[in-house]
Amino acid sequence: MSSNKSNNLQNELRNNVDLFVSKWKFILFCLVLAIGIAFLYLRYADYQYQATAIIKINSEKQSKAMPELSALQDYGMFSSDFSNITDEIEIIKSRNLIRQVVEDLKLNIKYYVKGKIKEQEVYKNPPVILNFFESDSLINTVDTTFHLKVKSATKFTLSNEEGSELFDIESSNAKEYAFGDRITSGFGDFIITPNTGKFAVKPGTGIKIKLSNIKNVVEQYQGKFKISNEKGSNIIKINLKESIKQKAALILDKLVEKYNNDVIEDKEKIVKATSDFINNRLNVVSNELEQVDFTAETLQKNNRLTALASQADIFLQSEKANDAKIINTSNQIQLIDYMKDHLNNNESDSDLLPADVGIADNSVMQITKSHNELVLQRDRILKNSTEKNPTVINLNQQINALKQNLNQSLDNIKSANAITLNSLNQEDARISSQIYSAPGKARQFRDVKRQQDIKESLYLYLLQKREETAISQGMSSPNAKIVDHAYVTVDPVTPKKTIVYLASLILGLAIPLSLIYTKELLNTKIESKKDLASVLNIPYLGDIPKSDKKQLMVKKVDYSPKAEAFRIIRSNINFMLQDNASSCKTLFVTSTTAQEGKSHTSTNLSKSFSYSEKKVLLIETDIRVPRVNDYLDIKANKGLTDYISDKSLNIKDVTVKLKDNEFLDVIPSGTIPPNPAELLMSNRVNELFKTAKENYDYIIVDTAAVGLVTDTLLISDHADMFVYVVSVNNIDKRQLHIAQTLYDEKRLPNMAVLLNGTIKKKGYGYGYGNNPQRKKKKFGII
Repeated sequence: MSSNKSNNLQNELRNNVDLFVSKWKFILFCLVLAIGIAFLYLRYADYQYQATAIIKINSEKQSKAMPELSALQDYGMFSSDFSNITDEIEIIKSRNLIRQVVEDLKLNIKYYVKGKIKEQEVYKNPPVILNFFESDSLINTVDTTFHLKVKSATKFTLSNEEGSELFDIESSNAKEYAFGDRITSGFGDFIITPNTGKFAVKPGTGIKIKLSNIKNVVEQYQGKFKISNEKGSNIIKINLKESIKQKAALILDKLVEKYNNDVIEDKEKIVKATSDFINNRLNVVSNELEQVDFTAETLQKNNRLTALASQADIFLQSEKANDAKIINTSNQIQLIDYMKDHLNNNESDSDLLPADVGIADNSVMQITKSHNELVLQRDRILKNSTEKNPTVINLNQQINALKQNLNQSLDNIKSANAITLNSLNQEDARISSQIYSAPGKARQFRDVKRQQDIKESLYLYLLQKREETAISQGMSSPNAKIVDHAYVTVDPVTPKKTIVYLASLILGLAIPLSLIYTKELLNTKIESKKDLASVLNIPYLGDIPKSDKKQLMVKKVDYSPKAEAFRIIRSNINFMLQDNASSCKTLFVTSTTAQEGKSHTSTNLSKSFSYSEKKVLLIETDIRVPRVNDYLDIKANKGLTDYISDKSLNIKDVTVKLKDNEFLDVIPSGTIPPNPAELLMSNRVNELFKTAKENYDYIIVDTAAVGLVTDTLLISDHADMFVYVVSVNNIDKRQLHIAQTLYDEKRLPNMAVLLNGTIKKKGYGYGYGNNPQRKKKKFGII
């Protein structure tokens, strides 16, 4: 059983292959058509090239240009934990940065040169340049298209795609201008100037200038940028697809440049805040130092103090060390007061705090650093958001909390320094009281001198910080290190020629194959012996090839495929009736429906038997739609129906003898009666067949279709054999159940199927035989 299944599978596969091979011209046409479409698509497609730029987000240690400058050690943006690459990616593709790129590169203005079939965008060195007199804020909101036709080196025509409402033109037709003319439009005046040199515009060139709203362009590029990052890495890849290679590279490089400029601006804000703080403090300290110097000068003048007696070394050394501590503690208290004053009375637009002003406490430095980080983070978010953003609200709460902590820390530090200063003053008083020999005036001068030293040291410290901050202003490093500048693929990423041609090849084969296979599945017509065998389990008699309508009848000397086919069928009939001992063999020709070739088969079969010099009688019993007279070109006044209805007539009275064939006689259908079925039930029919069998070797009966009327079944008992004609491409397979039922129920004796109208395939035919007109091969064995 498995062997049968395997054979069936092989046969089915072979049948499918044969089916596809028979349609090779259609398949080849579809394949060539698909490849041609692919060629045209690739020829006129807009190719997209991918540009890629690679950057690295620097950390705090890597960003220090001069580690020896304390003013550059902590600006809030370079803390060791600043590595949130996701935030940086969002900043890179923010509308703010992309808008700057679009404005700098004028991406909202596109120039197209019109060709015969498509237009080509030109970005670098366009043939003409459009210049506006209005501000960019107005031009950036325009969304329109100009169509320009170059007439000569100095003249051109200009029209607007949307009509003439934007121009001072009476109609929408193009108007002629000269290059350099001031053209007035509804969104401002502009001029158009031609390019020169090898990029000069040629007469007859068609140019389209498209102006787009810059907001729409920004949104488009937000979707075009593809930014990726490997987890745990500071490397960021930025990809962009564009139809122009140079344009894609310029956009990516400009985007990285704008991102670095944005980061540098944030750094410089901290430096500026520190510089402003130091300059304000310098002004205050300078005034205080001037007052102390003036007091010392006055004291010396009034008391004529030019020299002071030396004290004992031990007291002087103690006093000197104590004075240094008093100076340092006083400086800390002054710096704390300055910081608190800046913290509580800051009237600038920024919340940034000065970093590393000299307060000797790590907690203050850490809080200041964290505060500045949060302020910068909030300000960067606000560039693309509002104060109502939950993240901004959260950051504001954290900033206020840090300010409160910083204020509390400064109070605590100041209290501790005040206690220390009080202790040092008490120690100083104790030492001073022991210097009993020092005059009061010297002690008074020493107090003034101490204040002078305090102010001078603070002044010098602030001067040093101001210089360091001034140096740092020109040394802010970018946040992104460029690993690879934007580079563009040599070959386009879309469309890929290999994939397009491969797809066209697949579709060029798949579509026709699927159509052929689907058509075959849906086809319910009989087309071949194979189709017939799949539906009917009836002996197969043979097939008749389709022939030219001009040659409907076979001839005695005839080497055509049709004549050979009828000879084969004649032999097959004789073989099937070899056990029939009757001297006259009666053949009935029928079919399921009309127009299947019953009359054609019966007439040609009659002729074929007659050419073998057998006496043949052709009887047409299809009295409803007779066709035999037309095929044999005979005219008869009387026929079968006349014989049945008129008992005075005998068989010779209704028999027609053919002039060119003495072995073939015909009994036509006769007058068309109103009751053909009842007429065929007459005993005269039995008499007809009884008489005919005595005088003829073969009786061939052209009957009516069994699927339409019962006429044939009424006279079927007179037949020795039934030839059941099935027409190719004319009958539905589902209608052949009638033939199978008649065969199974044995209602039609000795039934066999004949396939009519088969199509002759290449390499197959009835060419064997002694045909003098047969074409012979020039070389080789015939």
